[in-house]
Amino acid sequence: MAVSAFPANAGDVRGDKRLRQAVRVNFMEWSFQAAEDLAAALRAGEVSSVELTDEAIARIERDDKVINAVCVPDFDRARDAARGADQARARGEDRPLLGIPVTVKESYNIAGLPTTWGMPPHRDYMPAQDAVQVSRLKAAGAVVLGKTNVPLGLQDIQSFNDIYGTTVNPWDHGRTPGGSSGGSAAALASGFGALSIGSDLAGSLRTPAHFCGVYAHKPTLGLAANRGMVPPSEPALPADLDLAVVGPMARTARDLTLLLDVMAGPDPLTLGKAHDLTLPPARHDRLRDFRVLVLDEHPLIPTGSAVRAGVNRVAAALADGGGRVERHSPLLPDLTEAATLYMQLLISGSVARFPIESYEQLRTRADGPITDDQSLDAVRLRAMLFSHRDWMEANNRREVHRHGWRQLFAEFDAVVCPITPTPAFPHDHDPNPLERRIDIDGVEYPYFDQLVWAGLATMPGLPATAIPAGRSPEGLPVGVQLIGPMFEDRTPLRLAELLEQKIGGFHAPK
Repeated sequence: MAVSAFPANAGDVRGDKRLRQAVRVNFMEWSFQAAEDLAAALRAGEVSSVELTDEAIARIERDDKVINAVCVPDFDRARDAARGADQARARGEDRPLLGIPVTVKESYNIAGLPTTWGMPPHRDYMPAQDAVQVSRLKAAGAVVLGKTNVPLGLQDIQSFNDIYGTTVNPWDHGRTPGGSSGGSAAALASGFGALSIGSDLAGSLRTPAHFCGVYAHKPTLGLAANRGMVPPSEPALPADLDLAVVGPMARTARDLTLLLDVMAGPDPLTLGKAHDLTLPPARHDRLRDFRVLVLDEHPLIPTGSAVRAGVNRVAAALADGGGRVERHSPLLPDLTEAATLYMQLLISGSVARFPIESYEQLRTRADGPITDDQSLDAVRLRAMLFSHRDWMEANNRREVHRHGWRQLFAEFDAVVCPITPTPAFPHDHDPNPLERRIDIDGVEYPYFDQLVWAGLATMPGLPATAIPAGRSPEGLPVGVQLIGPMFEDRTPLRLAELLEQKIGGFHAPK
């Protein structure tokens, strides 16, 4: 249940409803409570949705001038929705998120609000229909406070654009909250709503969660319908996306499960015509029953000391809880080939619509000495020129990796590993991302090489849960990911709950 914000000597205040409400607003009693606890308080009549919504709006209006997480507020409609939720509850209705304030990543269509993906030519685009996931949020009773900031075209590990400006990390305003769901992670860490929804192609759910000290879950590829999470120039049609997923973000592991249950399921326009979703239960319910493979080294990029410490902290908690922890397995698919395949699939898909002028320039560059270069920079450049045959070859090799993961998950229940090699890094707005570098314990590496850990789960389409795993020596959040078997999303989610009980979870920035 919610923790009271009343001082110990406030007995007289408790008897006066008006003073009680004033103290509640002053102390921001509800802002950092779990959605699960808010739902219980709403059912018990301890608080109304209007009170929760007003408090969330007050906090955004007070603090978001600096954080800049909620780039498209929708406060009038949020208050209307909150009043409607209270009326529905008074009629005896109860839905999973009834009356709970939430935010939505800017890239989702919401009727009556702009969807720009941070691209100035589309600053005035206004969709007429909600994305399927926004519809599911509303059907579950959620109160949408507004939309959260993203990078240009969702194509960065930071969250800034020329329309809405820069979102900062609530823990250190000189650092990024991550991307592309950085606005959602910063909003959660700042107490701007209890839940948020984002998307993940290159760690866009997991990296912001890691950088901001919150939770996120990248579902199994295809588990949650994505219609309406689409660039503003394209129609909102059902599509089977390669690599990309939509998923939940929260401040507790249990809240991730609560929101995933709202989001999961096929599009009613396609597979939903014939399929009903039944996710299998978690493999285990106790920490001591889990078999876990722990990884903290990658052949293509080092792991920074702060992140390595976070991985080891989780490994120690697992071992202390009686779980079986291994550091090596011959069943693990080759990490170098996995990273190469991921970059090939990611980049070839991203540039498939390049104009022909750019394509010819790329061909000239790729035909040079770089042909024999095996670095990830070279892999990315060559992938920009992939033919359909090239893509099919990479896709076939991906299926071999998927089978390898099936074999591994016959022996293990989850894999614990980094999300990126470092905690949140300083803002870097160099207009050419290829010129940026990431500093890992004093040594610089190509900016996009840090994606290899996120790609480990993305390339084969596996579920992965991002959890807080302590702090760096500078006091920055450090997260790790728990990768699970395909369509067994409840297994890493349950493991996240157990680890939260063991090592702690979200703490609000000071």
